[in-house]
Order: sequence, then structure tokens, then C-alpha cells
Amino acid sequence: MATYVMLAQFTQQGISNIKNTAKRAEEFKLMASAHGVTVNEIFWTLGQYDVVVVVDARDEIAMAALSMSAGALGNARTQTLRAFSETEIKSVLGRMA
Repeated sequence: MATYVMLAQFTQQGISNIKNTAKRAEEFKLMASAHGVTVNEIFWTLGQYDVVVVVDARDEIAMAALSMSAGALGNARTQTLRAFSETEIKSVLGRMA
């Protein structure tokens, strides 16, 4: 499993229906599960991004499908980052020439 960080910004639709954000988060968890993705944490944040989500996905295809499915709902625009644990980054560093 690989870890990903999703950064989300509410669209006008998403902010207009902000009172439903916790319900949408629960629906997102179900959607993620259907794609084989585990949601570890969801944080609502202040600043450039409105929501930060940490997930584990079996592969990039599952993560891309989840990102696109969530985006198609129209409540948020997302940016997805691959995150590396300390163990993983040590492995990456070990492969450097």
C-alpha cells in the first residue's frame, strides 16, 4: 500500500453546501473503500486548502479513480501527493547513484 495526501479546495458548490461537509466526508470514505483505498485521516483546515485527507491505496490506478470520482461530484478540486514514510524514503535514497 502506498500513502497519499489529498489537498482539497471547496468549489462554489461545495462551500454553498458547507453544512453537509461532514456527511460528504462519510460518503467519501465509502467511495474510497469501494476503490480499495483506506482513509486514515480527514482534517478540515484553514489557509490555502480547506481539507487534507491522508489515505492508503493499493496502487496509482485506484488512487486516480478515487480522485476523479470525488472531483466529478463537483464539491472540491483536489491535488494528490504521493507521500513516503521514513522507511520508504531510505529505500529511495539507497537507490541513488
